[in-house]
Amino acid sequence: MKFGETLSRSLIRQYSYYYIAYDDLKAELEDNLQINNDEWTQELETNFLESLEIELDKVYSFCKVKHGEVVRRVKDVQQQVQRTVRQLDSNNPPTEMDFEILEEELSDIIADVHDLAKFSRLNYTGFQKIIKKHDKKTGFVLKPIFQVRLDSKPFFKENYDDLVVKISQLYDIVRSSGRPIKGDSAAGGKQQNFVRQTTKYWVHPDNITELKLIILKHLPVLVFNANKEFEREDSAITSIYYDNEDLDLYYGRLRKDEGAEAHRLRWYGGMGSDTIFVERKTHREDWTGEKSVKARFALKERHVNDFTRGKYTVAQAFSKMRKEGKKSLKEIENLEALATEIQYAMLKRKLRPVVRSFYNRTAFQLPGDARVRISLDTELTMVREDNFDGIDRTHGNWRRTDIGVDWPFKQLPEKDVCRFPYAVLEVKLQTQLGQEPPEWVRELVGSHLVEPVPKFSKFIHGVATLLNDKVDSIPFWLPQMDVDIRKPPLPSNINISRPAREDEEEDYDDDDEDDSALIDAMTHAPGNSLDLEEMVGYGAIDGVNQRANVPGEHNIPFSENYRYYQRKIRESGNSITKNYYKTIAFFDHYFNGDQISKIPRGTVFDTEIRAPPGKTICVPVRVEPKVYFATERTFLSWVSISILLGGVSTTMLTYGTPTTMLASIGFFVTALVVLFHAVRVYATRVVNIRMKKAVDYEDKVGPPMVCTFLLLSVLFSFFCNLP
Repeated sequence: MKFGETLSRSLIRQYSYYYIAYDDLKAELEDNLQINNDEWTQELETNFLESLEIELDKVYSFCKVKHGEVVRRVKDVQQQVQRTVRQLDSNNPPTEMDFEILEEELSDIIADVHDLAKFSRLNYTGFQKIIKKHDKKTGFVLKPIFQVRLDSKPFFKENYDDLVVKISQLYDIVRSSGRPIKGDSAAGGKQQNFVRQTTKYWVHPDNITELKLIILKHLPVLVFNANKEFEREDSAITSIYYDNEDLDLYYGRLRKDEGAEAHRLRWYGGMGSDTIFVERKTHREDWTGEKSVKARFALKERHVNDFTRGKYTVAQAFSKMRKEGKKSLKEIENLEALATEIQYAMLKRKLRPVVRSFYNRTAFQLPGDARVRISLDTELTMVREDNFDGIDRTHGNWRRTDIGVDWPFKQLPEKDVCRFPYAVLEVKLQTQLGQEPPEWVRELVGSHLVEPVPKFSKFIHGVATLLNDKVDSIPFWLPQMDVDIRKPPLPSNINISRPAREDEEEDYDDDDEDDSALIDAMTHAPGNSLDLEEMVGYGAIDGVNQRANVPGEHNIPFSENYRYYQRKIRESGNSITKNYYKTIAFFDHYFNGDQISKIPRGTVFDTEIRAPPGKTICVPVRVEPKVYFATERTFLSWVSISILLGGVSTTMLTYGTPTTMLASIGFFVTALVVLFHAVRVYATRVVNIRMKKAVDYEDKVGPPMVCTFLLLSVLFSFFCNLP
């Protein structure tokens, strides 16, 4: 679909006059070219640039004013919440209705933040599209020049993290009627060993703010220091991954070998952080009865270099901890054992800094409750730290010092940096056996907002991308990086919607026919309170002929006859007629609506993913010991069939007539074929299992072949015994 159509379908009614006038700019460009016989002059360029500047100023001014309005509204609600909470222990405590009113106000603010973020991204895309069209049609290169103007009025770079944190804190207070759950705000930050069931997803930049706003309605943003005003640097997390020149740790983690380790040094915040966490992640196969575990201990930054070189001993590292006695002797001994193993591994395997990962993390969790923890990592960037190409980037230090947390690290050469195009969502669950995760979590991870990528690893991606000429095997997701992960929205219960007002509800419920007219008007209007894409995603208006913006195709969750059948159902005077129309509506939706929603017309499926030349794609395959036993049992079953057929053949040869002896040849040949086939299949399967190859282990030849040979043997025996 062309961007002009996308823009017109996605307009938010209240903001409609402040969007970029894309169609007008496009018409100006094409009309001037047509009038001047496809010649573009400097005067036309100047006029077009002035038009762009006017549009940029309009969009930037609106974003600035609207953002200021949202900030003021948040401050106002914060004061209201504080007054309401102070009245809890008074003689006139607030009622449940008071908190519901505050929750509605916060929901309205959340919708404003969502709309503003979407408005900004859509307009930025509009400027990029019209500039690209200009450069292509006129021959004048405007993109680098106008990018400077965009950077001077960076409406598209507005960060909403501080607003998300404040709204989350207020929403948590209001939702719990002024008594939010208390607990350790670190929520696991002080643990040394933690085991979680983690699933990972990619999130397109267009969906990041929306995703955060949806999650904060269910889980508060985890703030490690509630007494400190939130700063951008507080969310930064940086890790230095270690490996040797043979990349042994990379290949072990890529193949998911039993006991594969990853060693990293991590710190939170800026470069001034004095506490460095030395961590080791160990992969365990399920059949071992153990879980993959991350273990770590803290070390002062000034001691890191000496520790990695073996000059700073484990006894020195924990001498202060032993004197203070804040931890038990057993805990200290466990930490010392961990530190000894890590230091020994670094020295023996000659580990050195290889790649750095940087990102800003927004974590959502109830304080002190680790059953559901969701983290969203944005601005993910991988940076080279190695010296494998002869360039010493760390200069003997444990990390390079020419960068900090100054994303996007423009000072680095392009070969040293990989800016990941998506955010990474991690859903970490600690549920009891047989317990299902919360319904909203299941709906969230099944929505169009996320793309599941099992076993995604920042370390593996960084090495495979930055050291591509040094690795032979790459992860399965790497060849798919150029595939757009955006998907058409589908109806869902998770939504960002404005609270319904009483007067709106009365108007909407007054008359069915008027409702239908209102729906038609909102469907075909150029803009509405929730734009058309949101209506599809959230089901804001049930029964609307909703259309999602799929390139080159309309995706129709409901058929053209949907509203007709719904009206007939409402008008039915008896249960038989009503059930009749319900049945017809069901089949009509299944054949004409639901199937189109699931697989849009024109969809092309890429059935084969090809590795780049000289590379192999590594797909981790889990192999348990019982797999070998199952393979042996299958082999023995086939051998038993061969022995049985051989016994039949021997019996016929020994005790039968001359004719029967001739007929035994068929069973003898069948027994030999089954035996040879069983040996070949068993040997092939064992090799593939040992190599952890992701191949088809189904035996599609054996059973039909045995049946065919048996049938031929029986027929041969029958004809041999004919008179």
